Amino acid sequence: GRKPRLHKLGGSEWTKVKARVKASVQEVARELLNLYAARETIKGHSFPQDTPWQREFEASFPYKETKDQLQAIEEAKKDMENQRPMDRLLVGDVGYGKTEVALRAAFKAIMDNKQVAVLVPTTILASQHYQTFKGRFDGFPVKIKVLNRLVKTKDQKETIQGLKSGSVDIVIGTHRLLSGDIAFKDLGLLVVDEEQRFGVTHKEKLKRLRQDVDVLTLTATPIPRTLHMALAGARDMSVIDTPPENRYPVQTYVLEHSRELVIEALRRELNRGGQVYYVHNRVNGLERRARDLNDLVPEARVAVGHGQMPAGELEKVMMDFTAGEIDVLVCTTIVENGLDIPNVNTLIVEEAHKFGLSQLYQLRGRVGRTNRIAYAYFTYGRDRILNPTAEKRLNAIVEFTEFGSGFKLAMRDLEIRGAGNLLGQEQHGHMLAVGFDLYCKLLENAVSQLKGEEKEVERKEEIDIDLRVSAYIGDEYIQEPTLKFEIYHRLGGVETMDQLEDLAEELRDRFGKPSQGMKNLLDLTELKILARGLNIKSFKENNGEIKIKFREGAPVNGEAFVILAEAYPRKLSFSSVDGLEITVSKRGAAKDGQIKLLTEILNILLEQSNKK
Repeated sequence: GRKPRLHKLGGSEWTKVKARVKASVQEVARELLNLYAARETIKGHSFPQDTPWQREFEASFPYKETKDQLQAIEEAKKDMENQRPMDRLLVGDVGYGKTEVALRAAFKAIMDNKQVAVLVPTTILASQHYQTFKGRFDGFPVKIKVLNRLVKTKDQKETIQGLKSGSVDIVIGTHRLLSGDIAFKDLGLLVVDEEQRFGVTHKEKLKRLRQDVDVLTLTATPIPRTLHMALAGARDMSVIDTPPENRYPVQTYVLEHSRELVIEALRRELNRGGQVYYVHNRVNGLERRARDLNDLVPEARVAVGHGQMPAGELEKVMMDFTAGEIDVLVCTTIVENGLDIPNVNTLIVEEAHKFGLSQLYQLRGRVGRTNRIAYAYFTYGRDRILNPTAEKRLNAIVEFTEFGSGFKLAMRDLEIRGAGNLLGQEQHGHMLAVGFDLYCKLLENAVSQLKGEEKEVERKEEIDIDLRVSAYIGDEYIQEPTLKFEIYHRLGGVETMDQLEDLAEELRDRFGKPSQGMKNLLDLTELKILARGLNIKSFKENNGEIKIKFREGAPVNGEAFVILAEAYPRKLSFSSVDGLEITVSKRGAAKDGQIKLLTEILNILLEQSNKK
C-alpha cells in the first residue's frame, strides 16, 4: 500500500492535516446523521409480531443458533416491526450463519403478504442461495424464483410477470433485478449480499429501490470494532463473531507447488469421500491443468469451471459438483464468494502470491464448513523468490487460521478497505493521512457532538511529556519490528491502571523481565494515566528542574500542597501566576528515579482530590 507520510511532532504541518481531516469527518458525521434523521421521518411498513408459522419455520433450523446469531435475528425482526424502514448491516465471518438471519426476515415478510428480493453479486451465488432458500422453505407455500443470465428468456419473462402480479414471493438474482423491466406488486424486504461488490450505477439504482422498503445488507468484509463504535447510532449494525458449534479451523499451509503435494492432497480428500477446489487463475490454462490432474490421479473425476463459459454449461458443472458427481473442480476465483458445498474440504491454490489477502481469506472460507477438518494449500512456483509484500500476505493468512480471524486480518489488510466501503473513497484518503485509529476517534467525537452527547473522549487532551528519560522497546527485549509496533500501539490505547497492569503482566509472560527502556515506557504510561485524572497539561524538564503545568479547573486543593511540602522539603515550589504550576527539583534524585518521584507526587494529589 501507500507509505504513510511522517510529520514532525508538535509541527504546524501535522496540526493542519489533523484540522483538515477533522473538518471532513464532521461533514461525514453530519451526512450520516441527516440520513438517519430522514429515515426516522419516513413511514414504512410495520410488520406484525411473529406468527405460529414463523415459530415453526425457525424450529426447523437443523443447527443450534449461536448467541450472536439469535441477537442479530432479534434485532432484524424488531426493526421490521417498527414503522421506520429497516436499514441494517449484518457483519459476520464466512460461514457464521448470516443467511439464516436473512431467511427468517424473509419468512416474516411473506407471512404479511409482502414480496422479498435477494440481490447477490454473482450468478453462481444466486443459484446457491436459490437452493438454500428452496431447501429451508420446503413444506411452506412459498414461491421462489431466480433471475440471472443462466435462466432461459421464457422463464425470465414468467418470473417478471409473477413479480408484477404478486404470484412470486421471493426472487433471488444478480444486478438483473435492477433492470428497468422489473416491477414488484408489493416489495417488503430487500436483502443485499456483499453490497460493496456492486458498481456505482447499480448502487444508485439500489438507492431508488430501497427508499421505503426494509433493507438487510450482509457482508463478510470485516468492519473494525473501532469504526463500528464510531458509527454507533448513525448506522444500525449487527455483528456475528461466534463460530458455529463443532467447527474446526482450516489447516493452512504455504509451500512450494509440487506433484507430490498435489497427489497426496487429492488422494487424502478422495479417500474420505470428499471433494476438492483447485484454483488456477488463468482461464486459458484450465483445461491443460485439468488433464495434468487426471494424469496424476486417474481415479479422480475432474471438471473445469470459470465465468467465461456458456451459461448452461457452467450451471451444469456447478450442479454436478454440488451433487457430488465431480471430485475435483479446476476453477478460477469464481468460487471466491458465497459458495457453500459442505463436502468440499480441500483447497489448492496455485500462485497464491499473486492474490490479495482478502481474496485468499475468502477462498479459504469455501472449505471447512462442517465438522470435518479441512485443508488449504497456498502454493507458489518452485525456486520462486517471493517479494516481501507477498511473503507477509501469505504469512498473515497462516497466522490467522482461528475462527473470526477475518476481524483480525482487518488489522493487516482490510481495515482501511472495510472502512472505505462504508464511508466512500474520499474518506479513504483522509484516513490514510492521519491513521485509522485517530480517524475513528475524530469520527466518534463528531457524531457525539452533533447528537448533543458529552463524550468523555472529547475531553481527553494530549499530555506533553518532555523528560530526559530513555523510554523505548530495544532489540534486546523484542526484535521483531511488527511486534514492537503492536506493543507501542497497545500502550498508546491504555487508559486505566488495570489495563496497564494486564499489559505489563502479558509482556513479562511473553518476553521476560522488561529491559530498562521498556520499564521506563511502562512507568511513563502510568504517569500519563495519573496526569489525566489531575488535568495536567505538561511535564517539562530543564536545568535540573521539572515543571508540572496544570490546565484550568484541575481538581487540586491547598491542603494537598501542604502535605507535599512536608513530604518533600526544599524539593518543590508552587506558582499560580500563569496557571497552576509545581516545580520539582531533581537534586539528589537518581537518573531512573525521577519518574518514580513524579508518580509519588501525583498519587498524593489524587488522594487528596478524592477526599474533597
